[in-house]
Amino acid sequence: MNSAEGTEDDDLVFKALAAPVRRRMLDALRAAPRTTGELCACFPELDRTTVLQHLKVLERAELVIGRREGRERHLTLAPLPIKRIHDRWIGAYAAAAVQLLDDLDRG
Repeated sequence: MNSAEGTEDDDLVFKALAAPVRRRMLDALRAAPRTTGELCACFPELDRTTVLQHLKVLERAELVIGRREGRERHLTLAPLPIKRIHDRWIGAYAAAAVQLLDDLDRG
């Protein structure tokens, strides 16, 4: 993956994670794989169309994988994009913060 592709992929992940309802959907899928119907049932405050629109954003960011089994669509969490974000952004910034605290402690 070249850096332009990585940036676009990261942008899709950050966009997907920006909405609280999509983070809750990922939490639901982290707890257990679900069918589309089961995921919709986890969000009774939303109509099915709204859940499916949010799901499309998560799938575009490759955070969720859907596969057909007969008439059902089974959804699973795909954690690699989040790990990529962690490794590139969060891990590096956390290490810098720990180093800064260590420097202050020694100073």
